[in-house]
Amino acid sequence: MNDSSWGAPPQAGYWGPSDQGPVQGAAPAGPTYDAPEAQQTRPTPIVPDEPAYGGHQDDDQGAARLSGPLFRDETQQPPYDVGQSPSYDPRTQHSDTPQAQPYGAVPQNPEPMPDVPPPAPAPQKKSAGRNLGAAIGVGVGLGAVIIASLFVVKAVFVGVIAVAVVVGLWELTSRLQERKGIKAPLVPLTVGGAAMVVAGYVRGPEGAWVAMALTALAVLVWRMTEPPEGYLRDVTAGVFAAFYVPFLATFVALMLTADDGAWRVLTFLLLTVVSDTGAYAVGWRFGTHKLAPRISPGKTREGLFGAVSFAMVAGALCMQFLIDDGSWWQGLVLGLAVAASATLGDLGESMIKRDLGIKDMGTLLPGHGGIMDRLDSLLPTAPVVWLLMVLFVGSA
Repeated sequence: MNDSSWGAPPQAGYWGPSDQGPVQGAAPAGPTYDAPEAQQTRPTPIVPDEPAYGGHQDDDQGAARLSGPLFRDETQQPPYDVGQSPSYDPRTQHSDTPQAQPYGAVPQNPEPMPDVPPPAPAPQKKSAGRNLGAAIGVGVGLGAVIIASLFVVKAVFVGVIAVAVVVGLWELTSRLQERKGIKAPLVPLTVGGAAMVVAGYVRGPEGAWVAMALTALAVLVWRMTEPPEGYLRDVTAGVFAAFYVPFLATFVALMLTADDGAWRVLTFLLLTVVSDTGAYAVGWRFGTHKLAPRISPGKTREGLFGAVSFAMVAGALCMQFLIDDGSWWQGLVLGLAVAASATLGDLGESMIKRDLGIKDMGTLLPGHGGIMDRLDSLLPTAPVVWLLMVLFVGSA
């Protein structure tokens, strides 16, 4: 073999023995080989200047693959198969250029779609959740009946209280039996409840307590006429119903016994309604922080602030202009107490309804539900207002 090394400069000539001279027009020679080795070589293929079959100009590896097979045992592939796009080339399938797929073919390794944020939901208008027109109409009608009976004949208003108590007891005991199977004796409850309201108006607090005790005793005796299974459960529910509805309602009759009793009752009703209205208005417009989500998801802290603010302003006005010997600062205290008791009463009945799995206690009042759904905030507020009125201006 020739003495030339791999680092020798290239000379003109062809691939052959070193003892032959150069050939005119031949390509520059590379490293020299012996004759037997030279017979096994072939000309180096020329790489085209531009990539073929849609190759990318910046893809060096793709350009090398497009130049053709480098060894004799490689199989030449056609540019594209039948049914494929002419721009498709299996030899360029790893290049950076996206390749066309046959019509209807499912890509084996689809590229992940870019993360596109979902469209923002359209803002939804807040709903009152009830028939607001019917609720306002029923409220105005009830208010007219109450005002007329309150300032014309007090005894008629006592009858209105008794009717509301009887209907409320019927709604409560019916829901207890339907949802929990609790059979609270309805007859002694309704008779004793109406007697409790009348006794409170006629005989004062002592008459109310006596009527309450007799009603509880009547519930215990009445339930003995049935089998003993569930006796304790039924009488417990009966005593609870007697305290919750008629006994608390009796404090409205107690307020009515004063000389300015009609104005005291009107103040009690106005403050409770204003508290509920303020809580609804402010909570519906600005409410974001839940007050008691496990009990009543619709109530918010902003609504409670609205109830307190509205009730305190209304209380100051009522005590100053409606109640004899009343003062505005007493009205502020009264309004704060009413907002707290009305909210707790509403949450208390919401707790009962959630335990029973119902939304309303009844359907008697369109837009409101049942009578108990209107008495929920009034019942616990009545003894609070009666007590503060006695402390501020006396019971006469």
